[in-house]
Amino acid sequence: MQLPVQSQSTIYAEAWEAAAGPDDLVEIARTADRSGFAYVASCDHVAIPRRLAAAMSTVWYDPVATLAFLAAVTERVRLLSHVAVVGLRHPLITAKQYATLDHLSRGRLILGVGAGHVQEEFEALGVDFERRGSVLDESIDALRSALGRDEFPEHHGKLYDFEGLGQRPRPAQAQVPVWVGGSSPAAVRRAAVKGDGWLPQGDPRDRLPDQIARLKRIREEAGITDPVAIGAITEPLYVGEPGWDVGRRTLSGRPEALAESLRAYRAMGVHQIQVRFRSRSRSELTDQMGAFGTEVAPHL
Repeated sequence: MQLPVQSQSTIYAEAWEAAAGPDDLVEIARTADRSGFAYVASCDHVAIPRRLAAAMSTVWYDPVATLAFLAAVTERVRLLSHVAVVGLRHPLITAKQYATLDHLSRGRLILGVGAGHVQEEFEALGVDFERRGSVLDESIDALRSALGRDEFPEHHGKLYDFEGLGQRPRPAQAQVPVWVGGSSPAAVRRAAVKGDGWLPQGDPRDRLPDQIARLKRIREEAGITDPVAIGAITEPLYVGEPGWDVGRRTLSGRPEALAESLRAYRAMGVHQIQVRFRSRSRSELTDQMGAFGTEVAPHL
């Protein structure tokens, strides 16, 4: 699941998150850890321009700092950047940060990457917004090298060129999984040819099968036979019968019924689902997470 609190866009943030902080994040991450969740995720924005602040808010925790903080209070749940806008930073900087995170967490990192969409962020950092797709393409290649086993990684590209520069600690994993986020045609193609996984950006159920078929076709045409982890973001969930208005798109009801609905994602070819819960407080959220882990997940 995507962590609450750390990003507070009005599209999905609950009212209680505005006053929440580190203690809430710790308890939510620990609940995910003991309830069998596969990963917790954190977003990436450097700064939000005034024109977008009302909708997006300016609350965006740094993903490396946040995931490292939560790695120290959890044991098994994996740590996903969903997504890191890696084109805003030199690949050696990104590699240093995330290799250290993987090392400290004993191999729990999943590096989710995306192109980004806030033009002012790119302009402020001196990065060409219009070329962000090609920058991301090369960044992935450079990060593959910089997060590999070699203490002195090497990459020679159009934008980045490095060799003979050592970086330790190395990641604990032999290969850090790279999942590519986004649902545009370019993002799906990038996930197909460069990713170990795909993180769609909220594709509705009726659109997912065609997107998955396209990704698989591109991957096959490129001659890539390695498995790819296909994800999906579910509708908002509420385990049980809510006594308040959870919104018309929210799936609610008995655990067996929720599981039956969610199994439709597997039938489409989805391997992992990112769930989200409606809640009015931290305790209601952690109760929902616990109920999902014990009552819904076994039926999946």
